[in-house]
Amino acid sequence: MNRIDTIFADLRAGNRKALMPFVVAGFPAPNTLAPTLQSLQKAGSSIVEIGIPFSDPIADGPVISQAMHQALQQGATPGSILQEVAAIRSKLTIGIVAMVSVSIVQRQGNEKFVHALADAGFDGIIIPDLDLDCAAPLFAAAKARGMSMSMLISPLTPPERMKKIVALCRGFVYLLSRAGITGEQTGAPEVAEFVKRVRAQTNLPLAVGFGISTPEHVRAVVRHADAAIVGSALVKLMAGDNAKEAVVRAEKLTQELAAAL
Repeated sequence: MNRIDTIFADLRAGNRKALMPFVVAGFPAPNTLAPTLQSLQKAGSSIVEIGIPFSDPIADGPVISQAMHQALQQGATPGSILQEVAAIRSKLTIGIVAMVSVSIVQRQGNEKFVHALADAGFDGIIIPDLDLDCAAPLFAAAKARGMSMSMLISPLTPPERMKKIVALCRGFVYLLSRAGITGEQTGAPEVAEFVKRVRAQTNLPLAVGFGISTPEHVRAVVRHADAAIVGSALVKLMAGDNAKEAVVRAEKLTQELAAAL
């Protein structure tokens, strides 16, 4: 078992659930990632998703898209992000998962990029725009390095396609609380029936994201799923000129979200 498997196994043994914050690497400023990861771990996160900035993040709403644009303007690259993670990995016990566009992966080469992630200390990979027909080689590369690989399932995914997707997942499955793009929402997501349908297809842990932004949302999600993913609300809170204050704000929100578990 890799770190992701171990984290979920320990949580299940204690009848506990996971909080999985999402942050954009290189945002709000260069060299913010390491202190952010340390703060999120301190605040009660189990696994952190790191968004690798991309010029055309098709699944993301305006908050994350703008954060990625800013990170790119400030010089963030896949190489610089991997270096930051490698430098801090030994001080962390949380799981670290990369969320990255398939364009970046293919540009560097599937196996080469997966190996680079693993060498830097990443425990898994999520490729939101990966074509299902192209997933097998990446799944094999992730498996060879003991990494998780999570694909996305929406409430509109047909049963037959869902079955194929979960067969190409390791570590956990990423469930979208709604169809569409990332972004905050007001009402708590209703995921009970959706989670039930996916559980019928797999024993892997199920993590729900998209629109999860408050402690009430987290509480509603983990009644049924194994983990709640919070992205846009956290990224929005980190915007601003003072990176140190951004990290403090991120830690405070994460503590509030973790308390809802």
